[in-house]
Amino acid sequence: MAVIKKFRIKSFKKNKPLIKLEKISLSFGKRQILENISFDINRGEILGMLGPNGVGKSTIFNLITGLIKPNYGSIIIDGENVLNYPISERTTKFKIGYVPQYGGYFHDLTLMENLKAVSEILIKSKNDRNFKIEELVSKFELDPILNVQAKFLSGGQKKKLVIALALMGDPKVLLLDECFAALDVLTIKMLQELIVNLQSEKNISICICDHQARDLLSCVDVAIILSNCKIVSKGTPSELINDTKAKKAYFGDSFKFN
Repeated sequence: MAVIKKFRIKSFKKNKPLIKLEKISLSFGKRQILENISFDINRGEILGMLGPNGVGKSTIFNLITGLIKPNYGSIIIDGENVLNYPISERTTKFKIGYVPQYGGYFHDLTLMENLKAVSEILIKSKNDRNFKIEELVSKFELDPILNVQAKFLSGGQKKKLVIALALMGDPKVLLLDECFAALDVLTIKMLQELIVNLQSEKNISICICDHQARDLLSCVDVAIILSNCKIVSKGTPSELINDTKAKKAYFGDSFKFN
């Protein structure tokens, strides 16, 4: 397997967190989802989240975006506790872009109509809106499908559209939920390269969760392993695949990265 990421950011950004989750606990009724979870997403870093189904990866994204509130703990974005901020302000004031696992676009609108609709929400100036749309169309090579209704796009085209929509507001952090799911090998490679390029070109902080461990580890700087409501391991891809706790909780003994 080709290694997508040529470098790993390990140390020089450690003291520059953009998002901090501090002692987060969440339960739904009697079911504990997260218990005393703490970790940072550093500026300009690509962080991955791995773990079994139902362990709380998507829930963490919902907490960061404000879809749900934790029972305990704090969420600090750019130095400010955001627990009382609504979703809209977290998007605009704190510049959070979110790519959900499913949906994220207007099904019956064309690709161009989707771009225009979201640009009108996030960008005031018409000239700035047009410039941003042209930039994203060029970056994602969307020209041939601008007039196609979103519901008729392929899986990879839909994913490119939703990422483009998430980038419309020039986010400081991009959250990607299961972005490699149900995609072919070439499309996954395209997305991996896109993610790494966003980091190097825009210095965007990126957090990815996915079940495709090899695909995720190919494009992250560090990753965390979630199991039984807690973080059991954190490190670079090479550190994690050799970590006893990570093997026991998620990888198993036969997992190979390269």
